[in-house]
Amino acid sequence: MSARKPDFLIDRPFAHRGLNGPGVSENGMAAFNAAIAGGHGIECDVRASRDGVAFVFHDATLARMAGREEAVAALDAATLDGVPLPDGGAIPRLSALLARCGGQTPLLVEIKTDGRQVEGLCRAVARDLDGWPGAPVAVMSFNPYAVRWFLRQRSGQLRGLVVTQQGKGWLRGKIERALALWLAKPDFVACDIRDLPSALSRRARARGLPVLTWTVRSQSERTRAATHADQIIFEVGHD
Repeated sequence: MSARKPDFLIDRPFAHRGLNGPGVSENGMAAFNAAIAGGHGIECDVRASRDGVAFVFHDATLARMAGREEAVAALDAATLDGVPLPDGGAIPRLSALLARCGGQTPLLVEIKTDGRQVEGLCRAVARDLDGWPGAPVAVMSFNPYAVRWFLRQRSGQLRGLVVTQQGKGWLRGKIERALALWLAKPDFVACDIRDLPSALSRRARARGLPVLTWTVRSQSERTRAATHADQIIFEVGHD
């Protein structure tokens, strides 16, 4: 693990999938506009279309957000451009979100891919990021192979490993985290708020490695995060 702590990674909270809520769809441009207006950073998810274009979308299929059963990866970019979100907006391309941020709004791009076949999506993301050199953007993923791809192919790109202990036994979680950290060699970690405080977060911070935490929804979680993390990825919520 390396110790790189650029100001944009820790100087303001990140809105999880944009500042979404009733009538404002997650990972939609209205949610991103609201986050920018509120002075927040943005966290978003990306998947690749069949023809290798990076789209801002969380789920593997369109069912929950668009009422269609197709997988995002099964449709080409032109088709995905025409699929509306619940608030009526289009599914944004990553290139459009980067343009909206304009090299000013901090952006966390979570790469949603499983297994070792990560190159297609990672290349699509890298291609879009190449248009914004020096922008305050970090990539991150649960998948250490995706983080490792950027280490090998775009070593100057800030990259993070997303981790959770939820649903895992102590030994399994410890082994998985150790392997993931060895593979990814991240610049920061993003920990599940439900896991904090944790040995991983303590070790990371002791080495000067930034710790973000997700998804913070209540004042009690904000208080815990203030003690055990360097910045939050949040949704509007309450105790």
